Amino acid sequence: MVSTPVTSITFEEYLIYDDGSSFHYELVDGKLELINPPNIEHFLIAKFLEQLLDAEIKRCSLPWLSFRESGVRTGRNKSRLTDLCVMTVEQARELLNASAVFESPPLLIVEVVSRESIKRDYRHKRSEYAALEVPEYWIVDPMKAKISVLLLEDGFYEETVFTANQQIGSRTFPEFNIAVEEVLNAGNLG
Repeated sequence: MVSTPVTSITFEEYLIYDDGSSFHYELVDGKLELINPPNIEHFLIAKFLEQLLDAEIKRCSLPWLSFRESGVRTGRNKSRLTDLCVMTVEQARELLNASAVFESPPLLIVEVVSRESIKRDYRHKRSEYAALEVPEYWIVDPMKAKISVLLLEDGFYEETVFTANQQIGSRTFPEFNIAVEEVLNAGNLG
C-alpha cells in the first residue's frame, strides 16, 4: 500500500510526481490529495458528455478539443483534475510534450458529482474555477438528478439549475441540445 506523502510540494514538483502507483492526486495548497476512482455511473456520464461535446465541436468546426481527467492549475500550488474540460487546440499544443495540466482557463469544465466529491465539486472547485476565470462550469449531480450550469459574470458564477427533461443551456455551446435525463440515463447500464 502506498501512502500519500505529507510533505509539501510545489506545482513544478507535482507535474513530475510519480509514487509508482496508479493513484491520481490533486494538488491543494502544496499537499497531495488522493482522488478516489470514480464509480461506473460517473465514468459513463463523463464518457457520454465527452462524445456529445466532441460531436458538437466537429459539427460546428470549432478549433477545440475535449479532454477527460486532465489537470487544471487553479493556484500557485493548486491543481485540480477535471472530469471533462474543453480547451482550444492552441492550449493543447502548448502541452504536447508535457504533463496534461493546463495553466490557462478551459472554455468549459464539467464535474460529475460522487459521494466523496460533493464539497469539492460544489464549493472548492467552484471558487477556484471562478478565480481562474473559467467562463462556464457544469456540475452534473446524479444523486440529486440535476445539472447546474454556472456562467462567469463579473468574477462570480451565476447558476442555473436544469432537471428532468429540461434542455441544458450552454453559452459555450449555444446550439447544444440535450435533456438532463438523457445525460443522467447514460450512467445506467441497462
